[in-house]
Amino acid sequence: MNDSLYRLQKLGKSFASGPETLTILEGIDLSIEQGQTIAVLGASGCGKSTFLHILGTLDEPTRGKVFFCGRDLTVTSAWEKAMLRRSEIGFIFQFHHLMPEFNTVENVAMPAVISGMNRKKAHFKALEALEQVGLKDKARQKVTTLSGGESQRTALARAILSRPRVLLADEPTGNLDQAKSKEVGELLLHLNRELNMTLVIVTHNLELASRMSINYELKAGGLYEQKH
Repeated sequence: MNDSLYRLQKLGKSFASGPETLTILEGIDLSIEQGQTIAVLGASGCGKSTFLHILGTLDEPTRGKVFFCGRDLTVTSAWEKAMLRRSEIGFIFQFHHLMPEFNTVENVAMPAVISGMNRKKAHFKALEALEQVGLKDKARQKVTTLSGGESQRTALARAILSRPRVLLADEPTGNLDQAKSKEVGELLLHLNRELNMTLVIVTHNLELASRMSINYELKAGGLYEQKH
């Protein structure tokens, strides 16, 4: 039987806070399968972003194990983790972090070019990704002229350039109005269906969360499945 995309075992995360230790994640056991759509809800400061960063190898757990496609990430080298982020794990955040001095296609292609991909190939793949998010006609446009929704879709195109197995999204609609939030939500679900791309979304947007197949609430360090 194939291993889960992610398998978490007794995951815990603590921080030193002066003379005390602050525990924000504790004893989390979870399996995530390829193609699932998951929303993680919870109060501000409860550890949602930290949880997402651990899934994305941007942070390390204090305790427990994290397996990705059967590989134990807690004993994986920094270089191997960087390779995973380059090819298997995509990220989008509340702030799109586009570079204003470059146009749309250059922004999407930039991470691939930096990682060593031939520039012509990177731009071709960036155009494909922009087409996936409905922005191919904006490819040569300066990102400073894009709307908020278009900027977030550009960031999404950048995240899916390598066709990753999983897309980790931290408040992807946090800076958008209701109409644009719905548009981005529909696009995320479209990519999930078309590319079988697993979605793990941290959000306060209850409408977006309701469209995911599984909802979890993070509270008191634990992760609890919520019924729709």
